[in-house]
Amino acid sequence: MQQHQLSTADYVVFLIYFAVVSGYGLWIYQRKKSESSGSKDYFLAEGSLTWWAIGSSLIASNISAEQFVAMSGSGFKMGLAIAAYEWMAAITLVVVAVFFIPVYLKNRIFTMPQFLHQRYNGTVAMIMAVFWLLLYVIVNLTSILYLGAIAASTISGINLNVCMYAMAFFAVIITLGGMKVIGYTDVIQVFFLILGGLATTYLAVNLVSKHYGTTGVFNGLHLMYTHANDHFHMILKRDNPSYIDLPGMTVLLGGLWIVNLNYWGCNQYITQRALGADLPTARGGILFAAFLKLMMPIIVVLPGIAAYILYKQNVFGSGEFMQGGEINPDRAYPVLLNILPSGLKGLSFAALTAAVVASLAGKANSIATIFTLDIYKKAINPNASEKTLVNTGKIAVVVAMILGALIAPHLGIDKKGGFTYIQEYTGFVSPGIFAMFILGFFWKKATSTAAMFATIGGFLLSVIFKFLPDYVNLSFLAPFGFAVPVNGVYEIPFLDRMGFVFIFCIVGMVTISLIESRRTTRTGGLEVDTSMFRPNATFTAGALLVLGIVVALYSVFW
Repeated sequence: MQQHQLSTADYVVFLIYFAVVSGYGLWIYQRKKSESSGSKDYFLAEGSLTWWAIGSSLIASNISAEQFVAMSGSGFKMGLAIAAYEWMAAITLVVVAVFFIPVYLKNRIFTMPQFLHQRYNGTVAMIMAVFWLLLYVIVNLTSILYLGAIAASTISGINLNVCMYAMAFFAVIITLGGMKVIGYTDVIQVFFLILGGLATTYLAVNLVSKHYGTTGVFNGLHLMYTHANDHFHMILKRDNPSYIDLPGMTVLLGGLWIVNLNYWGCNQYITQRALGADLPTARGGILFAAFLKLMMPIIVVLPGIAAYILYKQNVFGSGEFMQGGEINPDRAYPVLLNILPSGLKGLSFAALTAAVVASLAGKANSIATIFTLDIYKKAINPNASEKTLVNTGKIAVVVAMILGALIAPHLGIDKKGGFTYIQEYTGFVSPGIFAMFILGFFWKKATSTAAMFATIGGFLLSVIFKFLPDYVNLSFLAPFGFAVPVNGVYEIPFLDRMGFVFIFCIVGMVTISLIESRRTTRTGGLEVDTSMFRPNATFTAGALLVLGIVVALYSVFW
C-alpha cells in the first residue's frame, strides 16, 4: 500500500516553492505598483509583459489539474490520442497569433464582451458577459478546484476541503496583485510545472522498465509501446471504446478545431495575456506558448499510459485506481506521485499546485475583468473612478473564489474522466460563440440578430443533440462514423455534435444577415487591414517549425 502523505523533505521543497512564488510576486507588486494604477494596467498589465512572460502565463493558465490529473486520466483510458488537444493547440496558437490578435490589438479590444459590443451591440455583449461569468465560475473555476484538491488530497493525505480552500486562498493572494503579478509569477509556476512534471514522467517510465527487468527511460518507452500498442495511435478506429470521445478524423478535420480556436482565440481567460502588449511581443509570446504545448503530452499523457501498464500488471494493488466500485482514470496521476521518493514527491506536488494556483489566478482575473469593465462600469456605475474599478475587481476575485469553493464539492464529474467532462459541457456553447466571432471578424454583413441566433440557437441545438439518442434511433449515422453504440444506444460523439452545430450556426447567421441586409440593417464593423496578417520572418520560421513537428508526430503515431 502506498504512503498517501508527504515527508518532511517534501514539505521543505513545497515551502521553498511557496516562498519563491510569494516573494517574487510581492517584489513584482512593489516594483510595478508605482508605474500605473489604472484599471487597464491592473487587469491587463498594459505594456508590462515580455514575450516570455506572456507565453509562460498562457501555459500556466492553461495547464492545470484539468491536464495533470484529467488528461493523464484520459491517457490511462485512451492513450496518446488525447494529445491531439495539445498538438492541435500548438497549430491553433499560430493561427490565433496571425489572424485574431492583430484584429484585437488594432481595434483596442481589451475584453471579449467589448469586442461583441463594438462589432454587434450592447445587448449581445451584456448577455455574453453574464454567460461567460457563469461558465467561468460554475464550470471552469470549480473543476480546477475540484480536480486539483482531489489530487493534492490523494498525494498528501490532507483533507479534501482543506486542500481546496488552501489553493483558493493562495490563488486569491496572487490575483489581487493584478495581471502583472500573475504574468511574472507564472514564469516561476511554469518552471516548477515542467520540472516536476518531467520528473514524474521520468520515474513513471523508469518504473515500467524496472518491472520488466531492465532500466532506462528509452527501454521503458519501448516496453510501453510494445505492451500497450493500442495506446499509441492518434487516430482512433470506430471499434475503439474511446471513439465516442475522439472520433477518428474529426480531430484533424472537424470539431476539435472549434474547441481549440474558440478556447485560444475567443476566450477572455486566454487572450487577456496578450491584449496588453504590442503585436510583435504578443505574437512572440503566443509562439513561445505553441512550442511549450508541443512538449505537454510528455508531462501529462505519458504518465497516464505508464500508469495503465502498471495497473494491468497490478503493481500498485487493485484498490488504488478504484473509486465507488469502478476504475477512475483520474486517479492515475495522483497514484504515480505517491511512488516518488521523498523530496522529489514534494517537487511534483509543488508542480501540481503551481498548475492549479496559476489557472485559478488567471481565471479569477478574467472573471474580475469581465465583471468590472463589461458589467459594473457599463450597467451599474458608468462614472466609476479608476480606483473604484480596481477595488471592484478585487472584490469580484474574492467573491468568485468563494463561490467556486462552495460549488466545487458538489461537482458531478462522471466516469468519462474530468478532461472529457469539461470539454463536452463547454462544447454546448463553443460552436455558437465561435461562429459569432469568426463571422464578426471577417464578414462585415453579420448582424446582431444573427449573433443572438448563433448563441441561443447553438446552445439549444447542442442540448437537443445531447438527448436525441433517448428518443431517436441514430444507427443510420453509424456507417458514416457519426454515431457509435454506447450501452446499447447510438450516440453522436460530442466533437461531431459541435461540428454539426457550428455549421448550423454559420448557415443561420449568413441567412439572417442576408435577409436583414435587404432591409438596410446597419451592421457594426472592425478595422481590419490585411497587412496586419503578415508576420515577420522570425515568427514565420517558428510557425513553420511548429507545423512541421506536429505533422511529423502524427506521421509517426498515426
